[in-house]
Amino acid sequence: MARIFAKNLSKKNVMSSDGSVIGVLYNIVMDVRTGELVNLVVKPDMSVDKSRYQLEGNYILIGFDAVRAVRDFIVVDKREAMA
Repeated sequence: MARIFAKNLSKKNVMSSDGSVIGVLYNIVMDVRTGELVNLVVKPDMSVDKSRYQLEGNYILIGFDAVRAVRDFIVVDKREAMA
């Protein structure tokens, strides 16, 4: 995956591979020892069934390994994104 500055990801929409909007990127969790990106923290869209995802408070956690593309949207694999 190409290098992308974190400030360019701020408030970017997150959608699943089937085209449905999950929400808006709120933050990214990184392992400080390895520098590996661990999770996307997503503020869910009101229409999303949050029970299908791993939750942290009012936010959805999506493992970074589910990310498939970053362009106008962040696209994640739907099966890998769900808990």
